[in-house]
Amino acid sequence: MSETLEARISGRLAAKVRSEVAAFAGRLAEAAGADAALFYGSNLRTGELEGVLDFYLLMPGLQRETIWPRVSYHEWEHGGTVLRAKVATMPLETFARACAGNSRDTTIWARFVQPSALVWMRDAAVRTPVVAALADAAKTAARLAAALGPERGAAEDYWRALFRETYRAEFRVEKPGREDSILSVNAEHFGGLLPLAWDADGIDFSQEGSVLAPQLPPGRRRALLGWWQKRRRWGKPLNLTRLAKASTTFDGAARYAAWKIERHTGVAIEVTPWREKHPLLAAPGVLFRLWRAKRAR
Repeated sequence: MSETLEARISGRLAAKVRSEVAAFAGRLAEAAGADAALFYGSNLRTGELEGVLDFYLLMPGLQRETIWPRVSYHEWEHGGTVLRAKVATMPLETFARACAGNSRDTTIWARFVQPSALVWMRDAAVRTPVVAALADAAKTAARLAAALGPERGAAEDYWRALFRETYRAEFRVEKPGREDSILSVNAEHFGGLLPLAWDADGIDFSQEGSVLAPQLPPGRRRALLGWWQKRRRWGKPLNLTRLAKASTTFDGAARYAAWKIERHTGVAIEVTPWREKHPLLAAPGVLFRLWRAKRAR
């Protein structure tokens, strides 16, 4: 193949983003002492600033917390516009290990085989390990897609089988069929990615037009499916554990919740110092106020 997986990913990471997004990412990354900042999600695709921008900050050093990543919410008024961001923070080393499938996690490699942009780096040398990690995410996802997908089919059939399984394994609120929207809105990103990832991972395959057929020996297919079964069993428990942790460690949780409530209901919730410090204890009172506002309407 004329293009390597790493070259493909490196080019995609250089996607242009709004200057406001780059400035916000730099501000967050420098304050945290990060090595790199990845921008992902629907705002990357649309280029809009509305809603919440999604960032991953990749840190130096080793993982010290058992449950990762740490999540926080930030607001910043820039150029007359209030920007909002949900930020996940974890060491680059942990991120790379998760991308390679060397942890129980099912979320990192499934998330980062999808589009992302490297919007801030501490220095140019950081780009190499980030590209390598995302290449590993693509290989992890692609090899499992080969095991889960049909004997022969279009690339979309394999990706669809993969995302259908990973969404089932996680504690998610999306409706069934989410995998179809992922593929449709990111068609350019996924076009040609699967054979590149298989080739980089040493998986033989044949191709006739748009029809692919991975040549997985039965033993390797069983091993891959066994690998997946173990991680699928951990999927929902890990997700619930992370949600439980986030309920006590989500920096800015009260401001994030207040913004979401006002955006979806039109009811403004004052974020008092007490509510900021005790978001869980404040929740019943906030819900009661929301109920009264709806009744008054």
